[in-house]
Amino acid sequence: MPPHATILLSRSDVQKLLSMEAAIAAVEAAFAAHGEGRALMPPKVYLELDAYHGDLRAMPAYVDGAAGVKWVNSHPENPARFDLPSVMGMYILSDPATALPLAVMDATLLTAVRTGAAAAIASKHLAARAPRTVGFVGCGVQARTLLEAHRAVYGDTFEVLCADVSEHAARVFAEEARGRVVSLEEASGADVVNASTPARAPVVKRAWVKDGAHVNAIGADAHGKQELDPAILVDGRVVIDDWEQATHSGEVNVPLETGELRREQIHATLGEVLAGKRPGREGARITVFDSTGLAVQDVALARVVHAAAREQGLGTSFDFFR
Repeated sequence: MPPHATILLSRSDVQKLLSMEAAIAAVEAAFAAHGEGRALMPPKVYLELDAYHGDLRAMPAYVDGAAGVKWVNSHPENPARFDLPSVMGMYILSDPATALPLAVMDATLLTAVRTGAAAAIASKHLAARAPRTVGFVGCGVQARTLLEAHRAVYGDTFEVLCADVSEHAARVFAEEARGRVVSLEEASGADVVNASTPARAPVVKRAWVKDGAHVNAIGADAHGKQELDPAILVDGRVVIDDWEQATHSGEVNVPLETGELRREQIHATLGEVLAGKRPGREGARITVFDSTGLAVQDVALARVVHAAAREQGLGTSFDFFR
C-alpha cells in the first residue's frame, strides 16, 4: 500500500478487524489517559436538525499519538421511515504530524462497540462483584455490544434479562442472547443494569433497583434525555464519562437543571477512577455510570482498526490529493 494513501474501510472491514477484547483494552487506556489529563478532547459539537427530527455531531480528539474526528448522527425515526439505522457515523483518522488522512472508516459499528466496551469497563470497576444477572432495559442494536462486552469481561456466567417496550425486540434479543424476556421492573432489579433507550422520561424506577447494584445509563446522549428516576442518582454514587458532556447531555443533565441533583453529588469521572485519582465502589450503595460517549474512545478504536488493516492488507487504498 502506498505510504501516503488513505485506507477506506467499510463496516464489514471494521467488523473483521476489531475484536471486543481489543476494544475494551483500547477504551480502558483512553479513559485512563483522559483521567490523567493526557488527552485533547474539545466538547462535542451538536448540529440540531429539528426539521428532520435528528442531529449531527462532530467529535474530535487526540490521545497517545492518534488524532481524528467522528461525524455521527442521531435520527430516531430512521428505522421506521427510511429503513436506515438511527445512528450512522464516519471516522477520519489523521496523522497528527502532517494531517494526512490515514483512514476513513465506518464509525457506526465503531460507535456501538466502544459504547459497549465503556459500559463493561465501568461495570468491571464499579460493580460490587461478578454479576449473577445482567438486565437490559432496551433491546436494540446497542444491547448487542453491551452484552458482548460484558461477556468479554465476565464470561458467559450470568443470566440475561431482556426488557423493551417492544415485546418483539425483547423476544428477538432474548433468543440471540440465550436470555429471558422479563418486565422492566425485573430487568431493573439485576445486579448490573444496562439502560439503552431514547427515553426523555425515566423508565427505570428507584424502587426497582436494588441496593448494591450497578447501573450503566447509556441512552441519554443529548439535552433533555433521561432514563433513570433521579432518586437513583441521589441515592447512588454517580460516575460520569466527562464533565462538559455529561452535564449538558448525559443522564445527569435533567436532574441538574431541575435541582433534583447537585453538581457536588457527582462523584468522579470514570477516567479519574481508572487513573487512581478517585475511588470506585465503596460500600453497598448503588453505582451509576453516565455514558455520553467520548471522542477519545473513538480515536483509540480507530487507531486499532487502522493498524490491523495495514497489518492484514485489508481495505481500499485511495489518494484524495492526487
